[in-house]
Amino acid sequence: MRFKLTLSADRSHAVLPVNYAYPLSAAIYRIIAKGDAQYTSFLHETGYGKGFKFFTFSQIDCPFRVEGDRLLLLSNELHFQVAFHLPQATAHFVKGLFQSEQIDIADKKSGATFSIRTVESLPDPLAGRKNSEILHVILRPLSPVVSGMKNERGNYNFLAPDNPLFADNLIYNWRNKIGAGYDAVQAEKALLMAEVLSLKHPFKSRLMAIKAGTPEETKIRGWLNLGLSVTAEKRFVELLLNAGAGLYNSMGCGMMEVRG
Repeated sequence: MRFKLTLSADRSHAVLPVNYAYPLSAAIYRIIAKGDAQYTSFLHETGYGKGFKFFTFSQIDCPFRVEGDRLLLLSNELHFQVAFHLPQATAHFVKGLFQSEQIDIADKKSGATFSIRTVESLPDPLAGRKNSEILHVILRPLSPVVSGMKNERGNYNFLAPDNPLFADNLIYNWRNKIGAGYDAVQAEKALLMAEVLSLKHPFKSRLMAIKAGTPEETKIRGWLNLGLSVTAEKRFVELLLNAGAGLYNSMGCGMMEVRG
């Protein structure tokens, strides 16, 4: 399930860190945690799902000007999308968690407080298709897609979309998500295909920092301006849409939308 959130800043000319994804992720986690007891009770009563195990979100949509490592917002309103891999029957409950909440997007240098003005449920792009139906769809990222291989030090070597291993590692990660969301047997047997497509513009790289300015800072590289042609059962394509493609999805990476 996917939602579009509209936020209103508490003051004009709000300034955000360029690396806003980590504090925004923390704010989403806070809202989820606030509703955790309610959600646990809801699950017990309805028998749905495994909770908020998988989620991802898009880049923010707002005019801004870059000033060093800051974003000066040119509007006091911004939008972004968030997705959860949960049954559609839980949409009303999840939507209620975000309504009338506040979100702080800040680091040690600057930030802003936003009120969530509206929470809009977005249409299911795969509605009407059977779970076991094999789909062939074209996806486009709404946030940078991160693909990587761990080296001998346990750190990721990040891959570019023109590397043949880029798509292979997206499939590997996708299969791991199926194992966690379903079971290992289905993950092993699942038909999963992915091919990177070039668009009109060159692939665009984005270097991001998690916990920027702290001893725990981690830098990751993701990619935009690409298409992803995927083939899989509808339920597994749905998982990819709701949980994100590649790595660091809950940090705002790899959110995809259907383009064809």
